[in-house]
Amino acid sequence: MAGMENRENEKTAGPARKLLIHLCSFFVCLFCVKTTVSQPDEDSIQKQKQYKNVIRYNLSGALLFGADKYIVFGYERVIKPHQSISVNFGKASLPRLVNIVTDSFALNGDKKSTGINASIDYRFYLAKENKFQTPHGLYIGPYYSFNKFDRDSRWDRTRSGAASFVTTNTEFTINTLGFELGYQLVLWKRLTLDFLMVGPGIGLYDYHVKFDGDITPADKEQLLDGLKQMLTQKFPGMNFVFSDEEISSNGTLNTTAMSYRYLIHIGFLF
Repeated sequence: MAGMENRENEKTAGPARKLLIHLCSFFVCLFCVKTTVSQPDEDSIQKQKQYKNVIRYNLSGALLFGADKYIVFGYERVIKPHQSISVNFGKASLPRLVNIVTDSFALNGDKKSTGINASIDYRFYLAKENKFQTPHGLYIGPYYSFNKFDRDSRWDRTRSGAASFVTTNTEFTINTLGFELGYQLVLWKRLTLDFLMVGPGIGLYDYHVKFDGDITPADKEQLLDGLKQMLTQKFPGMNFVFSDEEISSNGTLNTTAMSYRYLIHIGFLF
């Protein structure tokens, strides 16, 4: 995910991002200490009971979007000696927005904000690089992710005259296909920390908006400008994806762009 440029957004997202960075540093140090102190030999590995299932919680998404907005759980199953399949699903609605103001409208708030996240990846644990039983160790593999967000927002007119408002309904869908590299660490035989740190892919972005209210073409143009601000304000990476794109007059935007995926999961091995 890329960083966000909006100054107000930095004030709210900054602490979460700093916490995420510190958390990554702590886990990396913990991994280095563990692997340096305890390097098992092949005989001891063979004697260990192999656990083939992991249930996990997406920790990084909760830190970036908010624990109440991003609740995604996953399950991984070892299906071959060095291969596994992993699925994730849950709620992934967009975070609360700060004020957005155009020449004619000001964002009053969201009447509804919902969304889902679903993904699947197939992992190949590199036998020559790993000294532990799967699913502990370095892995690579393809992934597919799906995100859908629905949001109803109220916009108040800022021009003088009788008070009025317009409601917009937006539907934003992202399909991503890519390749990942990560490392899953197992602590105390059962606690797992999954670091997916390299995940480039191709994203298909599909955005639609409907207007509920009496608006002129000039008003619609103002609202489309505000809606583009909404896309880039608190959605990591969207300022890069939509930097050269505009929402059409009929309220649609379709584009393809490079995307990047990184995740931190905490889980339980059984």
